[in-house]
Amino acid sequence: MSSAQDPFYIVKEEIQDSIDKLQSAFHKWERISPGMGDQVHATKELLANCGSIEWQVDELEKAITVAAKDPALYGIDEAELERRRRWTSNARTQVRNVKTGVLAGKGNAGVGNASEVRLELMRMPNSSEANRYDQYGGRDDDGFVQSESDRQMLLIKQQDEELDELSKSVERIGGVGLTIHDELVAQERIIDELGTEMDSTKNRLDFVQKKVGMVMKKAGAKGQMMMICFLLVLFIILFVLVFLT
Repeated sequence: MSSAQDPFYIVKEEIQDSIDKLQSAFHKWERISPGMGDQVHATKELLANCGSIEWQVDELEKAITVAAKDPALYGIDEAELERRRRWTSNARTQVRNVKTGVLAGKGNAGVGNASEVRLELMRMPNSSEANRYDQYGGRDDDGFVQSESDRQMLLIKQQDEELDELSKSVERIGGVGLTIHDELVAQERIIDELGTEMDSTKNRLDFVQKKVGMVMKKAGAKGQMMMICFLLVLFIILFVLVFLT
């Protein structure tokens, strides 16, 4: 599966966009004077965004755990799984640093702590630089799992359709086989009947030959000559009737 089609990268890009916006909002929050109403509102918004992103990262890690049970099923390998784990760990660290800085500022721990956190955030590797091959993200884990579930259901449906076609083909082949069997049985019956008729004809022919032989013996030479003359006259008559009339 290409990166453009992999739900992980779609989810990843949305989360990374959220982290980038979170860091930008954090930098603006640092410039707000302590105790102002805007800072209180921005603090609540930052903490809420941190919680939302952490939840999305948690769900994405659960999806990675599911994929790790059978990587071949999702078209990935161990190296890809390790890259995904590194990215989620990096994303979690970035969010945690922002959250720590906000809580430190909220607790009046001093501007120094917030500045240190900001420096730490600046030292954190940007995901687009650390993982140049990662170009896609988006949707939460529910979308990822649902997409994989839909893909599996589609594969199962296609397999069912192929099995149905195979079953129909087997039924057609079975029908042709039965037809051929019936034809062979009929031909075998005809051959048996023909053999029986040939045996009967042979027996009758043998009987006639014996009778003719007996007649020829009883008639003698003179009778044989008369029979030959009779047959010759009969042949001439039949020839005239057939060819001259």
